[in-house]
Amino acid sequence: MTDRHLWLRHETRTTERRTPIVPSDARRLVENGVRITVEDSPQRIFPTEAYEEAGCEVTEPGRWPSAPSNAVIVGLKELPDEPAELTHRHVFFGHAYKGQPGAEALLRRFAAGGGALLDLEYLVDDQGRRLAAFGFWAGYLGAALAVLHHRGGLQTPLVPMAKEEMEARLRASEGDLTALVIGALGRSGSGARAALDEAGVEPTCWDVAETRDLDKGALLAHDLMVNTVLTTSPVPPFLTDKDLDAPDRRLRTLADVTVDVGSPMNVLPFYDTTTDWDHPVRRLREHPPLDLIAIDNLPSLLPREASTDFSTALLPQLLDFRTGGAWGRCLDRFRRASHELSLTTRELPDD
Repeated sequence: MTDRHLWLRHETRTTERRTPIVPSDARRLVENGVRITVEDSPQRIFPTEAYEEAGCEVTEPGRWPSAPSNAVIVGLKELPDEPAELTHRHVFFGHAYKGQPGAEALLRRFAAGGGALLDLEYLVDDQGRRLAAFGFWAGYLGAALAVLHHRGGLQTPLVPMAKEEMEARLRASEGDLTALVIGALGRSGSGARAALDEAGVEPTCWDVAETRDLDKGALLAHDLMVNTVLTTSPVPPFLTDKDLDAPDRRLRTLADVTVDVGSPMNVLPFYDTTTDWDHPVRRLREHPPLDLIAIDNLPSLLPREASTDFSTALLPQLLDFRTGGAWGRCLDRFRRASHELSLTTRELPDD
C-alpha cells in the first residue's frame, strides 16, 4: 500500500473506547509509506501522543469531512448525522445491508456524495470468512455480564476495565446455574465459553446442527442463555413472545451478543431496543422473571485487548489496500446494496 492516506476518526459515541488501529500497527503502516492522520480523541483507550510518536499526523476531532478526497476514513461505529453527503471511502461497521433501522438513509448519504462504504463486517476472504472481527470479546463480555447479573454481582453503570479485573470478578461470583451458548463453535461462541469457564460454569454448547432443528423446550430449561449466532438470511426465530410466556420456562437471563435489532434476520425478534452501559439489563417478564442484556458495543468494555486483537488482524488488509481482493468484495457488496435501493454512485478510481 503506497501513496495512501488513512484518516482515523474520533468516535462520537461516548462509550466507544476502542480503535481499529493501535499505535504499534500505525507505526508499521507509516514505515510502509502510508500517511496516517489521527483525530484527537480523549476517550480512545490509546493516547493521541502514542500515534504522534508513531509518525502519524494529528488533527482535531470531527475534521474528517474536510479530509483530502483520496483519504480513506477509518472508524468503528456509526457516523454522525452530518454531513448529508458522504464523499469519501469509509471503513467501519455500517450495519446497512440487512434492513436495519437507518440503513437506507446511510446508503443514500453515500449516493449523494459519491463515496463508498467498505463495511468491516463484509471484509472476508474468498471463502467468506471474516478477516478482522471483535467476535471473541463480544461473546466473552456478553457471557460475563450475564453471569455476573444472574449471580447478583453486576455493577452498574458499566465502565471499561482490564481483562484481569473482569476475570477476578467472574472467579469471585458464586451461585449454581445452567448455561447455554448458541453458536458455540464460532468466534463469539468461543469467547462466551471462555468467560463461563472463568466463572466455573460448564455450558451446554449448540451450533449449526442443534439450531437446524431447535429444541425450544431444552433451550428454556437453562437458567442462562448466550446467543452468538449471526445470520445472513432469514431463519425461524429461536424464541418468540409466546415462548417467553411458557409456564415451565426456567430461563432467567438472556444475553444477545448478536443484537440484530430491527433486522429481518433477527433470531430473537421479541425486543426492539438495545440496552446500554447505564442500563445494561432490561426486564422482559416479571413472573417468572426474565432479564435481557443486549449491548451493541460490548468489546469496548475491554478496549485495550479488543483493539489490539482487531488491529493485528486488520493490519495486513490495510497494508494491502486495493480495489481487488477482500476490499473489492466490500466494494461489490456496497454497490449491490445501493443498486437494490435504486441508488447510483460515481465510479471510484482503481487502486
